[in-house]
Amino acid sequence: MALVKVAGIRWAVEESFQAAKGQVGLGHYQVRGWTAWHRHITLAMLALALLAAIATAQPPSDQDRIPLTLPEIRRLLAALILPQHRSITDVLRWSHWRRRHQATARHCHYQRRSEP
Repeated sequence: MALVKVAGIRWAVEESFQAAKGQVGLGHYQVRGWTAWHRHITLAMLALALLAAIATAQPPSDQDRIPLTLPEIRRLLAALILPQHRSITDVLRWSHWRRRHQATARHCHYQRRSEP
């Protein structure tokens, strides 16, 4: 039983590292010293913690769209913070459309899988 518990904990850690590599660039470091490596890893994990906190703090969404995911939150923050030629209204409208489209796709997928 203890081995299963340890394997389950390891799975969660591996998932976190994969999310950090994909979303905040945990694996994109080119440093020579321990101090620089430590700074990079600390900032990447802080960024992942911020994304996770935002994802956790969001209110329940409607049935017509999925909740904000880590990649979607990262895209929204980048679109709102980095200088671009799109307005905030356009960025939010695009996010709403995308999440509604993903919810429709999820619903159709579940409906098709439940058919005999």
